[in-house]
Amino acid sequence: MNLQDTSSQLILGIESSCDDTAAAVVRHHGGKDGQRRSVVLSSIVKGQDDSHAPFGGVVPEIAARAHASRLDQVTEEALSQAGVAAADLDLIAATGGPGLMGGVMSGLTFAKGLALASQLPLIPVNHLAGHALSVGLEQDVPFPYLLLLVSGGHTQLLMVEGVTQFRRLGTTIDDAAGEAFDKTAKLLGLEGPGGPAIQRLAKAGDPSKVSLPRPLWKRPGCDFSFSGLKTAVRQQVAAEMPLSPERQADIAAAFQKTAVAHLAVRTENAMCAALTQSPVHHLVAAGGVAANEALRDALRQLADRYDWQLIVPSLRYCTDNAAMIAHAGGLMQAEGMAPDQDALAFSPRARWPLDEKEDATTLGKGRKGRKV
Repeated sequence: MNLQDTSSQLILGIESSCDDTAAAVVRHHGGKDGQRRSVVLSSIVKGQDDSHAPFGGVVPEIAARAHASRLDQVTEEALSQAGVAAADLDLIAATGGPGLMGGVMSGLTFAKGLALASQLPLIPVNHLAGHALSVGLEQDVPFPYLLLLVSGGHTQLLMVEGVTQFRRLGTTIDDAAGEAFDKTAKLLGLEGPGGPAIQRLAKAGDPSKVSLPRPLWKRPGCDFSFSGLKTAVRQQVAAEMPLSPERQADIAAAFQKTAVAHLAVRTENAMCAALTQSPVHHLVAAGGVAANEALRDALRQLADRYDWQLIVPSLRYCTDNAAMIAHAGGLMQAEGMAPDQDALAFSPRARWPLDEKEDATTLGKGRKGRKV
């Protein structure tokens, strides 16, 4: 990659929004063409699957304690792998939300302490913006582009019009896709992260042998719903217990096929809506569920049909990581969002929508704001 080293910066990223403790160092450059690029020097991610496995899901308090005990070690490892010292850094970018409150608080507090001790500027980054901009870690994608953000806690369709400009076209009205994969895996007695477990088992199954309802079938719009699909799987499993291995595989295959079809149909609706408002021909999929092979195949077929370009970050950048947070922080600073003392007073946020104006008018509110 030919880069002209204009305002090159070393940025440390910190990510702790769920159950992965992550730190990364990137070198952020300005190129001859005016594009901003990041070269990843290190990216360390420590998961907590073993700690949460006995409980069948992520326990917020356990996650927060694990983050607090690992953040210094993960950061030291990231700096060592990058071959730099804290004194060499120019900026710290840390997830400020949304996510599990204890996890976000652990990471942001650690970043604040490091920023104060090292006298470095700090930028709190929206975790969703990290995912939305993560595609830029590997290639240049011009704004605007349509983003399918699909993860354990979020399922949204967004027009990404700039580094800090997001317009939401659709969101889930109940549960996120990743949550549905995790709950289905638990119902089927599968171990490990739900998404990969369902994908593996589905390859041995026949989806035509299980009938599941298609969410929001024939309804217009770009919103998603996975609650009814989860309920249908639960009822199917309860009615047929104990399940044979073959039946387990068939249910997994049917669930995956139905969930992927739902995501693809709503994405197609968003593509048609986007074309009426802006000249966009790039579809980006990000978030942990974007690593699913069946979903990638469905989106690739969809992009080919409309002569769009599908871009999906590598697996290491689809799931939660700190390189995307460092990259987003560098872009934000380049856009003129210079960090100041206010960053040290920034409060961690369990909810932090990218499109706050749209969030105020969307269905699905709870006592503390939107669930996803």
